[in-house]
Amino acid sequence: MPALEKISYDPNAPVDPRVETLVNELIGRVADKWTLLVLEELEDHGTCRFTQLSRLVPGISQKMLTQTLRAMERDGLLVRTVHPVVPPKVEYCLTDLGHSLGEAFCGVWIWAETNLDRIEKARSAFDARG
Repeated sequence: MPALEKISYDPNAPVDPRVETLVNELIGRVADKWTLLVLEELEDHGTCRFTQLSRLVPGISQKMLTQTLRAMERDGLLVRTVHPVVPPKVEYCLTDLGHSLGEAFCGVWIWAETNLDRIEKARSAFDARG
């Protein structure tokens, strides 16, 4: 899996509207807690079956897990493999694209961990103001 490239950001550069639309869609998708939790479990456990994911992601309903997996598959973040056996065996695993999204959010995790004390202090100061 290739490492994320460092890309310089130019706030004055023209924005491709297709990229802007995609970014907004992806933010909506990953802002959904279920996508991030499924992504994390697939990162940690590799290939998983539906029932395994439903046990690993506490509180997710069957319907929500199905919707989340379908959306992630549509976006190319995971691959769904159906094995021709009885009973049916379906497995899910992250694609390189899914792994790269996990890497991107690892940066957010590191940022949160680094700034935890500052954020808690700011929140306490704000809450103390009433």
